[in-house]
Amino acid sequence: MTVLAPPPPALAAPEPAADPPAAAPRVAFAGAALCVLAALLLGFAANLTVVGHLQHARDQRTAYDDLRAQLAMGTAPVGQTTFDGKPLDVGAPMALLRIPALGTKQVVFEGTASGVLRSGPGHRRDTPFPGQAGTSQIMGRAWGYGGPFNDIARLPIGSVIRVTTGQSTAEYRVTGIRRDGDPLPAVLAAGKGRLTLVTATGGAYTPSGVVRVDADLVSETQPSPPRPRRAGWIEDAEKPLGSESGAWLSVYLWSQALLAAALLTVWLHRRWGRWQTWITAVPVLAALGIAASGAATCLLPNLL
Repeated sequence: MTVLAPPPPALAAPEPAADPPAAAPRVAFAGAALCVLAALLLGFAANLTVVGHLQHARDQRTAYDDLRAQLAMGTAPVGQTTFDGKPLDVGAPMALLRIPALGTKQVVFEGTASGVLRSGPGHRRDTPFPGQAGTSQIMGRAWGYGGPFNDIARLPIGSVIRVTTGQSTAEYRVTGIRRDGDPLPAVLAAGKGRLTLVTATGGAYTPSGVVRVDADLVSETQPSPPRPRRAGWIEDAEKPLGSESGAWLSVYLWSQALLAAALLTVWLHRRWGRWQTWITAVPVLAALGIAASGAATCLLPNLL
């Protein structure tokens, strides 16, 4: 009698190959990088539009209250030093600019670097104060952070510009609008004053040049206090279309904080769950993205 051999045992299905140990960190880093990129892009858009305009409006309200109080107490600045002899701080409110033809009413700050011009127009620090003899320059953004000077190139000849400082309200009348390459205005006579408004020209958020509005002083010229620093001493960051190279440190620090938050978000997503993670992480990532991109806007042209 023939004995049948038992059938061979069934082969077990092969186990799926495990991911390489390095795959998980790569996926986590890629996810974090996407979070950082998205936060920065959204932050840039927010800073140059809605959030930037809200910041500009807030800074204007605060500065207006401060300047009005200084005017009432007689301590508003009238030169490069304060009433008690200290150097005037960069970013300090120093004048109130009004352009009736455009409905413009803006507090002017001391300095024209990109960070200062986020709050409003800025007075170029190596020029006289408005109302004094000589040519005073006020620079402002064309599009970002409220775009206070977006329409100045449309001012008709003869339009009135009023600037209130600690000395008085100076009145100017527009005499011309010029762009790069146009002839310079006539040299001022001794004791006369001129105001030049400066902003960018070109497509929206793509400055390609500078436009200047010249206006001659028609009210009484005010006395000029001693000026410790003469014309031309300011840095390139305060000149038209200049940028603040020193802002890189702030950009780096905020970017590191954003990257750390993005890595934590990816880790929580793997351990905690999708909805719980995003509900918690999105506000933090958005705030850090706005802060990092806000610091980065100082690297962009100051008249943007």
